[in-house]
Amino acid sequence: MRSLIMLAALVAVPAGVGAAASAPMAVAAHTRVLPLQGGRNFRDLGGYRTADGRTVKWGLLYRSGQMHDLTPADYVTLQKLGIRTVCDFRDTRERTTEPTLWPAGQKPKVLSDDYALDMSSLKLPGDPSTWTHEQVVTAMTATYPKLLDQFNGQYARMFAELLAGDVPLAFHCTAGKDRTGVAAALLLTALGVPRATIVEDYLLSNRHMAPPSAHPTGFWAKLSPQAARTFAGVDRRYIDAVFAVTDRHPGGTMGYLRDELGLDAAKIAKLRGMYLTKG
Repeated sequence: MRSLIMLAALVAVPAGVGAAASAPMAVAAHTRVLPLQGGRNFRDLGGYRTADGRTVKWGLLYRSGQMHDLTPADYVTLQKLGIRTVCDFRDTRERTTEPTLWPAGQKPKVLSDDYALDMSSLKLPGDPSTWTHEQVVTAMTATYPKLLDQFNGQYARMFAELLAGDVPLAFHCTAGKDRTGVAAALLLTALGVPRATIVEDYLLSNRHMAPPSAHPTGFWAKLSPQAARTFAGVDRRYIDAVFAVTDRHPGGTMGYLRDELGLDAAKIAKLRGMYLTKG
């Protein structure tokens, strides 16, 4: 059975063109969700206020799902954004099955690892048609902290690109909600965005992912509608489970960023100087 995070990604299709909406902290002149025809949960992390009153700059930091379905017009839009670096967290199979087809001469620097995503801990017992919402939530909550160990190397590389100024930068997985959601939470934490705002950003995926297909196929056809909806979305308990790990680290989450991702005080200050603006 394919990993359930990968399975969830398969139904995480875009909510539709024109689905752009601003989070409460967004500036009206900017768009939180990019209105891409084939976009999947492609969002700008700009506009969020930090604890010290600064604001994350718009147009430099993007999170997304896979880009396989982007249209020629979408690629023109991305070219206008000037995206220089893409951190693709997908595994080898995902990238092979749904490659990102950058137009000639427009491909940014793409960073990825060859690996096989191991989400065996998400295999629930019994008939998938009997799986409940709470069973899925419990399994996902237990799995999320493991993403830290599996992807810290890729997250550290993303931060290295940011420190080098290789931006605008986009990072993504397949659905843009799990591996990408953890990356966004770590990035916003490093920039000093309050936890409540970080959780709000994480939960935006529930607004910008379409529900499971009315005519599911394959494994999805075996799931109860309730379980399918749960796999396709996010729950605060998932990201809270990640923060429970980082908060227990000596020095809390900032200590975790320092020890596990190499972000000492000087690098944190540099990141904030580069990606925050006053007011």
